[in-house]
Amino acid sequence: MYKILKKRYLNPAENTVEMVVEAPLVAKKCLAGQFIIFRIDEFGERIPLTIADYDRARGTVTIMFQPIGSSTAKLAALNEGDCILDFAGPLGKPSETEGFRRVAVVGGGVGCAIAYPVAKAIHATGAEVDMIAGFRSRDIVMLEEEMRAACTNLYITTDDGSYGEKGFTTAKLKALIEAGNEYDEVIAIGPGAMMKFVCEVTKPYGVKTVVSLNPIMIDGTGMCGGCRVTVGGKIRFACVDGPEFDGHEVDWDELIKRNAFYKEEEHVCRMTGGYRHA
Repeated sequence: MYKILKKRYLNPAENTVEMVVEAPLVAKKCLAGQFIIFRIDEFGERIPLTIADYDRARGTVTIMFQPIGSSTAKLAALNEGDCILDFAGPLGKPSETEGFRRVAVVGGGVGCAIAYPVAKAIHATGAEVDMIAGFRSRDIVMLEEEMRAACTNLYITTDDGSYGEKGFTTAKLKALIEAGNEYDEVIAIGPGAMMKFVCEVTKPYGVKTVVSLNPIMIDGTGMCGGCRVTVGGKIRFACVDGPEFDGHEVDWDELIKRNAFYKEEEHVCRMTGGYRHA
């Protein structure tokens, strides 16, 4: 069992939750970009969540998530002192963080919780990091102080202009590139459509672009095949080959379509209280 040591909401809308979980074996080896798979109880489904932070000395791992589906809603209902049955990890390949001079990290919505530890790790090596964090509106902005400390320059954009600069992350990224900023790499993490359009911005400039994919995932070991994605015309498995890939080689239309395959079933599950006990 894995105890929840701390819980807090990250934005005024209270739709993004941060939890610090006691998981010493995971904390001992995890790195930025990797993920865990949790299961609330013996009847629960296996859900992947990216590791947002960790403390090796305390033996803790931090996760951040939106309670969208049934399992994440059940997780969000837990409080400090409660326990999670399974918390397996670290899984996936860690982010490449060494050897950069300057990078741009682009996060969209709750994807900023995943982009933040990557930016933090790269910035810690001495590289310059421009971070672009995009949100729909001011009330869902989160981790501003943490992101500012983890980069050289932080640019916040909102779709409605209620905070930061009005517009999309892609527009800000394009403006920075056209202003003469030379990036060794752009890292995009967020909704599939956002990452796809980031790649469309960078491709004409020949800027390497890495994306963190979030396909349907079950076992996290490459055995089930649920997380298969097409990259460079070949089938890859996000859980063991990723989750990071060259964004210019991803078949985005296929990925976005597959991610929406169970949308109706997920809605029904949420409305009816989720999985049923056997």
